[in-house]
Amino acid sequence: MGAMLGMRVSMWPGRLALLCLVLWLGVPGRTGAEEAAWKKRTTQQWEKDIQAFEAMDRGGATPTNAILFVGSSSIRLWKTLEADFPHHQVINRGFGGSVLMDAIYFADRIITPYRPRMVVVYAGTNDINDGKKPEEVEGDFRALAAKIHTSLPETRVAYISLAANPKRWSQRKEIRDANRRIAAVCDGDERLMFVDAFQAMLGPDGEPKPDIFVEDRLHMNAKGYALWVELIKPLLPAADR
Repeated sequence: MGAMLGMRVSMWPGRLALLCLVLWLGVPGRTGAEEAAWKKRTTQQWEKDIQAFEAMDRGGATPTNAILFVGSSSIRLWKTLEADFPHHQVINRGFGGSVLMDAIYFADRIITPYRPRMVVVYAGTNDINDGKKPEEVEGDFRALAAKIHTSLPETRVAYISLAANPKRWSQRKEIRDANRRIAAVCDGDERLMFVDAFQAMLGPDGEPKPDIFVEDRLHMNAKGYALWVELIKPLLPAADR
């Protein structure tokens, strides 16, 4: 079934995960001033969004042991998330045009406190668009998985591949490279899953299906999300309601 759905489910050692986290925290090649500037920018850009999530949590009972979706605008705009997965408790923690390192930075506030049994991640396309190299995106994914598993060692992490979209089709070489690298990372750990949305979003001509996007040619419509749902559903744990 996994081959039919274009998914790769695999594993990488816990010691390597911890090493990746240590390496990310040190950010080799980045000075202390550069690191401080990045943290300041991240906080300024997303703090209101994160505080809004925290306010929602104070306003009602947020489930634990749920399926948590985190990442950039394609997660944030997924308005039908609960309806698409009616037999599971889901939490949406997508925010704006975020990148993988933003998810790492805020993980202690928007991921690990909920103690999810599964985290579904979609981030990385903004990273490439911002000029990051595929190997840097790979490193950031390693660091995010390590960050999650340091607090929640049994939590499964599903990574939705960097997607194909018409607006950024010129970046397809870098996107494919990043996807290949992250799929390889997922090859060593049963807690990690690679969801190949890229291929599912291509038409017979090998280019992005034009009818699954809204007018901006970047974000998906309901038909596009339906493709994602079909890829993700087989990965989910047993229904909880």
